[in-house]
Amino acid sequence: MQQKYAFLRTDSWVRTGLVAIAAVTALTCLNARVQAQDKVLNLYSARHYNTDDALYSDFTKATGIKINRIDGGEDTLLARIKAEGANSPADVFLTVDAGRLWLADQEGVFAPIQSAVLNERIPAAYRLASGAWFGFSTRARAILVDKLKIKPGEITTYEDLADPKWKGQICTRSGSHVYMLSLLSSIIEHDGAAKAEAWAKGVNANLARQPKGGDTDQIKAVAAGECSIALANTYYIARMIKSGKPDERAVMERLRVVWPNSAGRGVHMNVSGGGVLKNAPNKENAIKFLEYLASDQAQAYFANGNNEWPVVPSARVKNEALDSLGKFNPDQVNIVALGKNQRQAQEIVNRVGFK
Repeated sequence: MQQKYAFLRTDSWVRTGLVAIAAVTALTCLNARVQAQDKVLNLYSARHYNTDDALYSDFTKATGIKINRIDGGEDTLLARIKAEGANSPADVFLTVDAGRLWLADQEGVFAPIQSAVLNERIPAAYRLASGAWFGFSTRARAILVDKLKIKPGEITTYEDLADPKWKGQICTRSGSHVYMLSLLSSIIEHDGAAKAEAWAKGVNANLARQPKGGDTDQIKAVAAGECSIALANTYYIARMIKSGKPDERAVMERLRVVWPNSAGRGVHMNVSGGGVLKNAPNKENAIKFLEYLASDQAQAYFANGNNEWPVVPSARVKNEALDSLGKFNPDQVNIVALGKNQRQAQEIVNRVGFK
C-alpha cells in the first residue's frame, strides 16, 4: 500500500513537473512573439509611389522596426481592414485625399491617438482634432490652360470655369472621383451648397468631352488640342515637368499653370495621410511610424520623391519642378471640411449629371 501511494506521489510530481515545463515553454514562446512584434510594423498603403521605398527603409534603419507592407487600392484595403475586424494584422493605413481618410474614420477603423510630436509638428488644418488621422503631405489642385488660347488673367478662380464662355473647352476627371468631390466639397464649405451646385452644373456644361482618365490624361488633352483648360493635382504637373520623356516636357511648355482663388480664399489643398488602426497589434510601433513621417527627413522625401509639399514648415525641400510652379496662397480651411461635405458633393454631382 505504501508503495502504491509512493507511486501515486511520484506520478503526481511528474505531472506537476511536466505542467511547469509546458508553462515555461509557452511563456518563452509568448515572450519570443512579443519580442518579434516589438520590431514589426504592418502597413496597408494605398500610396502607389515607388519613391516611398526609401522612406520606409530609412524608418527601419533608424528604429530596427521591420515594415511588412501590403499595397493596394484604397477601397480594397479599407474593405479588407473591415473584413479582418479584430483579427486584422494591420497597424497603419495610409491613403490619399482627405475624403478617403474621412470615410475610413467614419467606418470606424482608426484609433484616436495622443502624440505631442504629431500635434506640435502637423498644423491643425491638416489633422483631425481627435488624433484619428493626420495629413503628412499636401498637393494643390491647379488649373492648366493652353497658352495659345487662354490669355493671362482670363481665368483666375475655380468659379470662372462655370462661365458659359468656356463651353466645350474643359477637360476633367470624372465628377465622382474623390479629387473632384473634394474640390466641390471645398466650394460647398466656402460658398454654400446652392452655389456649389450651380458651379458643378456650369462646369459640366462646359466639358469638351465626357470625363475619362486621370490628371495626366487631362493635361495631355490640352496640349493635344482636345480642350483648352484642365484641372490637375500639382504632383502630376511637377512629374511631367521633370519627365525624362521629351514629349511630356513639351506638353508642359505649351501650358500655363493658374493658381485659382490665390487672391482670395486660396488654392484648394488636399493631403496624403493616415492613422493607427483600432485593432493594431503593434500600436506603439505604429505611433512611432507616424511620428517618423512628421520628421524633417521623412517630410523631405514626400517633396523630393513624389513632388508633394511637406506639411511641416521646417522641412527642407529641394525640388526644382515644384519651385518652378511659383508661389501661391493656399486655402487654410481645415481639410476635415473636405470629408464631411463629400456626401453632399456626390449628391450634387449626381443631380447635375457630372459623369
